[in-house]
Amino acid sequence: MSGGLLVAGTTSDAGKSVVTAGICRWLARKGVSVAPFKAQNMSLNSFVTREGAEIGRAQAMQAQAARVEPTALMNPVLLKPGGDRSSQVVLMGKPVGEMSARGYHGGRQAALLDTVVGCLEELRSTYDAVICEGAGSPAEINLRRTDIVNMGIARAARFPVLVVGDIDRGGVFASFFGTTALLSAADQELVAGYLVNKFRGDVSLLEPGLDMLLGLTGRRTYGVLPFQHGLGIDEEDGLRVSLRGAVRESVVAPPVGDDVLRVAVCAVPLMSNFTDVDALAAEPGVVVRFVDRAEELVDADLVVVPGTRGTVKALCWLRERGLADALARRAAEGRPVLGICGGFQVLGEHIEDEVESKAGSVAGLGLLPVRVRFAREKTLARPVGEALGEPVEGYEIHHGVAEVTGGEPFLDGCRVGEVWGTHWHGSLESDAFRRRFLTEVARAAGRRFVPAPDTSFGTLREEQLDLLGDLIEEHADTDALWNLIEQGPPAGLPFIAPGAPPAAPTRTKEAL
Repeated sequence: MSGGLLVAGTTSDAGKSVVTAGICRWLARKGVSVAPFKAQNMSLNSFVTREGAEIGRAQAMQAQAARVEPTALMNPVLLKPGGDRSSQVVLMGKPVGEMSARGYHGGRQAALLDTVVGCLEELRSTYDAVICEGAGSPAEINLRRTDIVNMGIARAARFPVLVVGDIDRGGVFASFFGTTALLSAADQELVAGYLVNKFRGDVSLLEPGLDMLLGLTGRRTYGVLPFQHGLGIDEEDGLRVSLRGAVRESVVAPPVGDDVLRVAVCAVPLMSNFTDVDALAAEPGVVVRFVDRAEELVDADLVVVPGTRGTVKALCWLRERGLADALARRAAEGRPVLGICGGFQVLGEHIEDEVESKAGSVAGLGLLPVRVRFAREKTLARPVGEALGEPVEGYEIHHGVAEVTGGEPFLDGCRVGEVWGTHWHGSLESDAFRRRFLTEVARAAGRRFVPAPDTSFGTLREEQLDLLGDLIEEHADTDALWNLIEQGPPAGLPFIAPGAPPAAPTRTKEAL
C-alpha cells in the first residue's frame, strides 16, 4: 500500500483544495505517482470523467495538478444541494436519489464508509501517494459519529492529518489549538501539525506564535504559505470567478482591440458550474461580473445565464427581479445572450418538470424554440463537435431533455439571432471556438474588441497549478511533508484537553 496524507482545515474555505492541489503538483513534478481523494464533497460545481461519472470539479482540478486522469474513485460521494435541507446524492459518479441532511447524517453517511474506504484502498494500490482533502472542519463534533471525510477516513487509513488555517481571517492560533483540543484522544493521535495559509508580511513576526503553538500542542507547523493574488482554482461553491485574479490583471493590460468586452453573469439560485465563465475571464480585455439586478444588464455586451440545480426556481427568480424582461428586451434588440445548461432551459418555450422541482408544466422565457422535459435519469456525457467552424469539446450534466424545434444548430442546442443556448459546459475552454464566439459577440454589441490571438486557457490553468506547486515547494518543509506521507503520523503526540468523547465505533481497516 502507498502512503498518504489528509489535508483538513480549521474552517470551510481555509485553503484545503489549494493545498491539496499544490501538494499533488509538487509530488508530480518530483516524479511521484500521486492521486487526490475526497471521500465526500458538497458542491454544485461538478465535472464528468471520461467514463461518464460525475465528480466535484475541485477533484478534477487536483487530478490535473497530479497529472492523472480524474475518476469516480477520487470523489466517491458528491452531494449537490437542491435547497437548504436536501441534496442529490451522487454515488460513484451516478445519482442515487434526493436526501435530507437529517436523513443523510442520520444513517446513510455512516453506511457509505465501506464504499469510500474501498475507493481509497484501490487508489493506494495504484499510486505511490494519495493526498486526501477533508471537508469543513474535522472538529464538527456534532457530526463526528457518522464522519467519513475527515477523521473518519483518517482513522480508517491511519493517515496523518495536516490542519490548514487561513490567517487572513484572524484567530489562526486559537483555531489550530481549538480544532485539536475538540478531537478525541484517538483522533488527536493522527493530527501531525499545521500549515498557515494566506500570510501577509514578515514571517519572522509570526515565528514566536508558532513556537508557542508547538509548546502548547506538541505539534509543529509545516509551513507558512504567503498570500498570493491570481491563485484561482475551481471553487466548490460560492459567487466567485475561479480566475478572478486573472480578470483584474488582464483589465490592467490594454485589450488587443480598442474596446473591452463586458460580460454579466446572472447569479441565479443554486448556480452550478459557474466555472464556465473562467475562460472568458482569462481573455485580455474581457471583464466578467456576477449580477442580480436588471439595471446591471444594460451596459453588458454579453449576458450569460449559467447552469443551475434549480431550473424552475431560477426562472421564477429571473421574473421576480425583472431580469426576465431585461433578457427579452436584449433578444428583441439583437444583443447577445448565452444560456448554458439550466440557463439554456429557462430561455426555451416550455418546461415539464416532475423530477427536479416537481412543478409540472411551466412556461419558459420563450427566447429559443426549445421544449424541455425533465427525465429521472441524468445525462452525463463528454461531447465533442464543431461550432462556428471551430472544434469544440465540453461535458453535459442535466436531467432536462431538450427538444429543439427551430433556429440554427449550436452545440446540440440552438441559436436565434443573438440568443444562444447549449447544454454543454466547458465549451468556452476550446480556444479557437472561444475567439470566434467573442468576435461574434463584439460584432453584435458594436464593440471594437479583438480577442487575443494567443490566449491558451489550458496553458493558463497549468501555470496556476504550477504556482500552487511552487507555494508548497518554496514555503513548506517538503522533507518533513514527505516523511509524513511515507511514515505516517509522528509517534508520541500529546493529548490536548479537553478532547471530545470517543465516537461510536466505526469500521476500521488497519491493513488499508
